[in-house]
Amino acid sequence: MYKIARVGLHNFEEPCLSGERGSGTIFFSGCNLRCKFCQNYEISHGGKGIEVDEDEFTHCMLYLQDKGAHNINLVTPSNYANKLVRTLEKAKSKVKVPIVWNSSGYETVVNLKKLEGLIDVYLPDFKYSDNALAWEYSRAERYFEIAGAAIREMRRQCPRDVFGDDGMMKSGVIVRHLVLPSALENTRGVLREIARIDKAMFVSLMGQYFPTPAVANDKVLGRRLTQEEYEAAAEIFFEAGLSNGFCQELSSATEDYVPDFDLDEVREILLK
Repeated sequence: MYKIARVGLHNFEEPCLSGERGSGTIFFSGCNLRCKFCQNYEISHGGKGIEVDEDEFTHCMLYLQDKGAHNINLVTPSNYANKLVRTLEKAKSKVKVPIVWNSSGYETVVNLKKLEGLIDVYLPDFKYSDNALAWEYSRAERYFEIAGAAIREMRRQCPRDVFGDDGMMKSGVIVRHLVLPSALENTRGVLREIARIDKAMFVSLMGQYFPTPAVANDKVLGRRLTQEEYEAAAEIFFEAGLSNGFCQELSSATEDYVPDFDLDEVREILLK
């Protein structure tokens, strides 16, 4: 069984994924990180979701395809990696749009190798180069080494970034990095490591951090980024030798962009 919390078109991914019709997102409940600042805490920490079997999960993918989704976007799927191999092998002939693996980056190369040929676009986070910060904020051991190895494997599987005539990514890797308050050296280490893997890699430099209630009183995480911090992160991007990427307006740092996890909508889709 899978536990999912949302099935729907999402218009706030990177432009080459959302396009005009939206990315077809399926949000899994749970996460293999325990980020104290998580903006989707309702499902990652709270476990909100409903259980579906393999056929129902496939139905959700085909529903999104029929709705015009540019791709099928599997959000935080790592906990189900082994199970998804079988499901995707069975569904691949029916799903005609790219399949996106949208993960924390904190996953094993062994599991990723099993997905080879089943995933068209990898969309991992690369949150930390500072392992002490990774433990303090996400209870993740050796995050930098594990995520770095995972992204190298993703790039091996998808060595070229391929776009259609419509500008949509058909195959490739986009690495996301969320810039955190007072953590520019962490950002520097992440961007340098991405450049070591492949300077042509697309990087989404995210400025959408905002403090959730869980960290509202934290002395560091209890504030939004400043414009100066985000501009400094952009300078680090170019200093690292990177050239392909996406940026955000700091106005995106708001709860307005957090998806609505309405389980009744999921139930309705399953009945269609």
